[in-house]
Amino acid sequence: MLYTSFTPNYVEAGLDEAGRGCLAGPVVAAAVILPKDYQHPLLKDSKKLTAKQREKLRGEIGQVAIGIGVGLAWPAEIDQINILQASITAMHRAVAQLPSAPELLLVDSKFFRAYPGIAHECIIRGDGLYLSIAAASVVAKTHRDQLMRVLAEQYPEYGWAHNVGYPTATHYQAIEQFGETPFHRQSFRLH
Repeated sequence: MLYTSFTPNYVEAGLDEAGRGCLAGPVVAAAVILPKDYQHPLLKDSKKLTAKQREKLRGEIGQVAIGIGVGLAWPAEIDQINILQASITAMHRAVAQLPSAPELLLVDSKFFRAYPGIAHECIIRGDGLYLSIAAASVVAKTHRDQLMRVLAEQYPEYGWAHNVGYPTATHYQAIEQFGETPFHRQSFRLH
């Protein structure tokens, strides 16, 4: 069972991202504020859940969360500032989308740039420790997967409906055969 909160009294937002290791598409971050007493037996790191479990949990998180924010950084920005800085930028954008400001950010990362006016704690593998970070992991992953399915309709050759932009043999073969799209990250090894 994951921890419900890091502190007893602060309003906390869990922060996580999805898509850092992808060859294509944006990096997507989510910020989620859950009620202090919220529990869920299945909620954990989104990578340890099936797609069906993630979708079900995403609906439940949407119903119970005090606030949800989503932020993106697209490939051109990733190429310009690097994937780490783009991930942090996406996280800042997710926090800015919350309906009210939390008092503490629980960040699933080793590195973070302070968000103005809000304290933060970096928690390595935090999506396996805190419910709010696990919820952010689920929201970020489901949002990004849905976005990549939409992009796959425009570029079906790359298999994004299944690989969601990650480096698979099929994805590399499609790049070789059809070239790169505007949604590929030029600063990543594409060949």
